[in-house]
Amino acid sequence: MTVPQTIDAAGTGARALFALDQLEVTFDPTLDTLWTFMRARDRPSFNKALLRDIAQWQDDIDVAHGSGAMPIHYLVLGSRFPGVFSLGGDLDLFARLIRARDRAALVGYGRACVRILHRNMEGLGRSIVTIALVEGDALGGGFEALLSFNVVIAERGARFGLPETLFGLFPGMGAHCFLSRRLGAARAEQMILGGQTYSAEDMYDMGLVHALAAPGEGRQVVEAYLRANRRRHAGHAAIYEASRAVNPLPLAELEAVVELWADAALRLSETDLKLMRRLVTAQERLQARAG
Repeated sequence: MTVPQTIDAAGTGARALFALDQLEVTFDPTLDTLWTFMRARDRPSFNKALLRDIAQWQDDIDVAHGSGAMPIHYLVLGSRFPGVFSLGGDLDLFARLIRARDRAALVGYGRACVRILHRNMEGLGRSIVTIALVEGDALGGGFEALLSFNVVIAERGARFGLPETLFGLFPGMGAHCFLSRRLGAARAEQMILGGQTYSAEDMYDMGLVHALAAPGEGRQVVEAYLRANRRRHAGHAAIYEASRAVNPLPLAELEAVVELWADAALRLSETDLKLMRRLVTAQERLQARAG
């Protein structure tokens, strides 16, 4: 696999593509694939610095692909945290902003999230097929992030869910928009309101996971998918582009839901915020056990 290379992206001095603090990135030219793994600090959730890294990563992909430095046909995103893809939004940050009544910061965080997901859903404006490699739990915003990928490959034993209603909130970073288009409005609302946890097999039966892998074999299944479909890449990319044209999801719709989410967050009670804190504590214990 190639290592990140230095390139002058804007005529203002060379910088290393994909030199990012919380993302591990390599390019495999034999499969035309950019492999990326999240290494979130503190807890396996989307902290603000990780969001900035992901936005820069997307910019770097645009530069690398557009310049011809890396002919990226497939983009794979996974996580290095044992047993977790992502636990979603930064609940500790949310609680602080809610107590401070800082609506603008809540909206800013949400918009940063949905802009990343929308850009991913659009294949970054390139003929790139996006693949999520799920080797562990994807909850809350981690689940929402998966819904923006063309293909999701998950290991058996991974869990999926939208637990926000447990502390009086709802998933505001795209779940309703994505699920309504995939499953219909009634089923989407059922999933969001129920707070249920789903297995990888459940997700496969619903069509939200496209292939299953035995525990520890997720990467091998992704590689097999890449080898089997490389020659059909152009056709697959065109099909996903046509699907977006038939059933578009404007960024403005995602951003409008973020506004509603921020308003709902500011209505949470102190009891809700204490429950949110308990979830953060559980995540911190998980991080501690992971070393």
